[in-house]
Amino acid sequence: MLFSAHSLPPSQQSFFQHAFRGARGAVGLPAITICFSLVGIGGLAKDIGFPLLAGMLSSALMWAGPAQVLLFGSIATGVSLPIISVAVLFSSLRFMPMTMSIIPLINQPKRPFWQLALAAHLIAVTNWVEGMRRLPNEEPIARYPYFCGFGSVVIVSGTLATGAGYYLVGALPPALAAALLFTTPMFFAVNLTVAVKNRFEALPIALALALTPLATMLVGSDYDLVFAGLVGGTIAYAVERLSRGEPA
Repeated sequence: MLFSAHSLPPSQQSFFQHAFRGARGAVGLPAITICFSLVGIGGLAKDIGFPLLAGMLSSALMWAGPAQVLLFGSIATGVSLPIISVAVLFSSLRFMPMTMSIIPLINQPKRPFWQLALAAHLIAVTNWVEGMRRLPNEEPIARYPYFCGFGSVVIVSGTLATGAGYYLVGALPPALAAALLFTTPMFFAVNLTVAVKNRFEALPIALALALTPLATMLVGSDYDLVFAGLVGGTIAYAVERLSRGEPA
């Protein structure tokens, strides 16, 4: 019955049937991409002397590659835990707009807060990009379980990849190990571009790409992406409002 769920209308499918479809949708490029990215996290955890399970737990609980790099790098240099906590907090603020855009898609009347909190934990770059692309095509009743199934497969895959990387990265050439960390931003960029539906959605992407070299010269490589995204997005927002005859 589970495997024939697609033959039933969404209103007649169970929570687990919707979740199974989401899980099946994650098997492939989304899960592979996050695995490549978090293999490097496992190697980093080993390099600073973290236990295997602690490294894997960081992926399951933090679920943010840049924050994990910041955590392990700070521990290796002797930074105090309160400072590390604040740094990790601010590095993860980028998930706030992702969460604010996904939650309205998966929320339903009378859905308990703890269920939304659970879904919010599954939000990461890969899950957000795929969720924004896939969820609008799902019936409202199916979106929450679909996203939970999809996100669970990705997060479990990433946690296992962290464990594999704990032993694997030391056997890989340094250039290849570093390149693995680059797969997630590339996946994000490609999927974001594919999801573009009109020129107003394409404009901020194009502006950010065009402004990045200038931003690197003006503010340095630590803040260039933030600068380019903020300026490019603001310009694109103003252009869209002006095109509709509204004040920018």
